[in-house]
Amino acid sequence: MNNAVAGFSKLTKEEKINWIANEYFANPNEAIATIKQYWNSDAKLQQLHDEFIENTISNFYLPMGIAPNFLINGKYYSVPMVIEESSVVAAAAKSAKFWSTRGGFKATVLNTEKIGQVHFLFKGNHDILEEFFTTVKDTLIASTESITSNMQKRGGGITSLELHNKTAELEHYFQLHATFETKDSMGANFINSCLEQLAKTLKSEAETYPDFDEIEKDITIVMSILSNYVPNCIVRAEVSCKVEELAEKKIENPREFAEKFVQAVRIAEIEPFRAVTHNKGIMNGVDAVILATGNDFRAVEAGVHAYASRIGQYSSLSHAKIDDGIFSFWLEIPLALGTVGGLTSLHPLVKTALEILGKPSAQELMQIVAVTGLAQNFAALRSLTTTGIQEGHMKMHINNILNQYQTTAEERKMIKAHFENNTISHAAVVSFIENIRKP
Repeated sequence: MNNAVAGFSKLTKEEKINWIANEYFANPNEAIATIKQYWNSDAKLQQLHDEFIENTISNFYLPMGIAPNFLINGKYYSVPMVIEESSVVAAAAKSAKFWSTRGGFKATVLNTEKIGQVHFLFKGNHDILEEFFTTVKDTLIASTESITSNMQKRGGGITSLELHNKTAELEHYFQLHATFETKDSMGANFINSCLEQLAKTLKSEAETYPDFDEIEKDITIVMSILSNYVPNCIVRAEVSCKVEELAEKKIENPREFAEKFVQAVRIAEIEPFRAVTHNKGIMNGVDAVILATGNDFRAVEAGVHAYASRIGQYSSLSHAKIDDGIFSFWLEIPLALGTVGGLTSLHPLVKTALEILGKPSAQELMQIVAVTGLAQNFAALRSLTTTGIQEGHMKMHINNILNQYQTTAEERKMIKAHFENNTISHAAVVSFIENIRKP
């Protein structure tokens, strides 16, 4: 690309594609064909997808799979997962089946509080600002009535409003710190609309407050925005059984396995380098369900990792112990999710995923997501402390290698037979393919 493009957003979809193809590809026609190959043949459905974002040129497909046999609070679920990584869905399904015969998963929503803040600057007497806030607090909340009325009918709305003095960290900096209950909606648009109204009312009330001087009346609103850190919107997922009940084909000595498993978790609790990979495994499960159900995985990721650092050092989200012969494994994570609004009512596959889950409430979805994360973590730790992580992963990854080299059905049969009893690696598979293809 040699030149900037002007007015790209005003181009038609075809014009955008042609420009991209001619600007970046040696073979523009091939690029255009690839881009259009992923269009939906249903024009109306394709238009729906086009309008989810701006400057759309195509659809980017990810596999959607099902992990069955999740027994959660006495109820069975088949969990939809959207992810590209080999072995994640298989690992979740294996964990689900393992724990379904050992009492299943227990999940509890501990709190559902969400947070938003109006960040503003105030140059003046802090004590007078406190008095002003006390005076206008009810007016501030009342000013959002037109926004919150429908949410209040469903049992939600603004649950508290506080003034936070942050001047010790940043000169003149204060916050209106609001908490919200948004029921089955994730509530981002609702919260941000409330915050912007609170900011307008704060500024207008300050301009007429008699105890402020002219400088104090001039409050500067910096921004009004929800927080994706929701440390009081927590769900707990857990499993437990007698140590001897952990026995299975690859766990011949359950006591040794349990002790090693607990040690692996404790390492992740104290060692950030291990904790990051440990928690990434949890998020393999969490993100896959969040994507399938049309929620915001970036927001969840940011909030979860902040929560993992709340003690001043990044640490494991999950924990394990052996107590009186009982093995217990659990996690608590912050999850702000919704089952109404946004893509949940627009994307056909999101609606399908929620249907598969039995049209859950937001709290029920929180439980399912947390359990899937715990199941994924259990599967990873079981592999790490027994056969090693690569055995199962490479068995699943081999299909990607075979597709990459466009192997025939007969070649696949020979390759899979060979690697039943041989170590799988990318280099070994490629070498075997090359050998069987030699004339």
